[in-house]
Amino acid sequence: MILAIETSCDETAAALFDPARGIAHEWVHSQIALHGRYGGVVPDLATREHLRTIAPLLERARDASDGFSGVAQIAVTHGPGLAGCLAIGVAAAKSLALALGVPLVGINHLRGHAFSPFIALHASAPEKFDENFAALLPHLGLIVSGGNTILFRIDRDRRVKVISTTRDDAAGEALDKGAKLLGLGYPGGPLVEKLAAEGKVDAFDFPRGIGPRSDLDFSFSGLKTALRYTLEKMAPDIITARMPDLCASYQQAVIDALVRKTTNALAQNRASTADRYASIGLSGGVANNKTLRGAFEGIAKKHRIPFLMAEPRHTGDNASMIAFAAWADPGAKPVAIPTLAIEPGLELA
Repeated sequence: MILAIETSCDETAAALFDPARGIAHEWVHSQIALHGRYGGVVPDLATREHLRTIAPLLERARDASDGFSGVAQIAVTHGPGLAGCLAIGVAAAKSLALALGVPLVGINHLRGHAFSPFIALHASAPEKFDENFAALLPHLGLIVSGGNTILFRIDRDRRVKVISTTRDDAAGEALDKGAKLLGLGYPGGPLVEKLAAEGKVDAFDFPRGIGPRSDLDFSFSGLKTALRYTLEKMAPDIITARMPDLCASYQQAVIDALVRKTTNALAQNRASTADRYASIGLSGGVANNKTLRGAFEGIAKKHRIPFLMAEPRHTGDNASMIAFAAWADPGAKPVAIPTLAIEPGLELA
């Protein structure tokens, strides 16, 4: 069994993964209410909260695993993330690995997201996972969260390769910043989505970051600026009255950019019959957006390939995806316990 620890940002998480049957137990302590008072994550507060909550979570993991007796490996997120927060998890993982005498694996948080859509596939038939996974490769995936927007592929050997990233703001960051400009709370993405359900997506013409079809990089900073200029021209009462339309149009601009780049990546790949994508996937916190999910389901249907999405509980900062990546990702190798260090700027590839 693999015990995983995740403390990259504003959620403290632990999980136990059994390769023979899937996620056995998982626990997450969210800090959303704490940081909501300040309109965003406060690093010092996040670090302090991890210190307060990690021991109780690990005690629950100890009780669930009969005193860690079934734990054969420990996995921990060591980047990217907030340095102080990562340090809490890495220190706890090192201590446990030394005390239990088991191997320690450092996992890239983004690689955890990359493999998270396949957790449910494994749970449905653990004994056939290798066969079922192979049938879905090569895989085109999109990680879309508050801090990252990454288009990547998983090849037949399970190696991960980055295709494109954002040149500035991430999609989730754009939604949160847009919500702040609109006077909404934190986290902004879900609030924008809720109001957008009552608005018109074509009420305002916001930029989509359109560039050459061959350019697959994302850009959302111009969208945020366009919203600011639009609001400056509107009276406060008009903004309030048209809030649903503003949210719907702004959200749709983000989604259109994500869909367009993903579709272009599929189109560039169609020329290769031997290496054509066998599936597409969606992961990260923004993957919970219902409009975005629907759009990706449409892409998959049009191209006649399976669509895999991380389960809602595995889209945020969770330890289950870290444990799963430690098992499924060939790049996850045990390291010498004293040498494992945090890597806040770690890349996906």
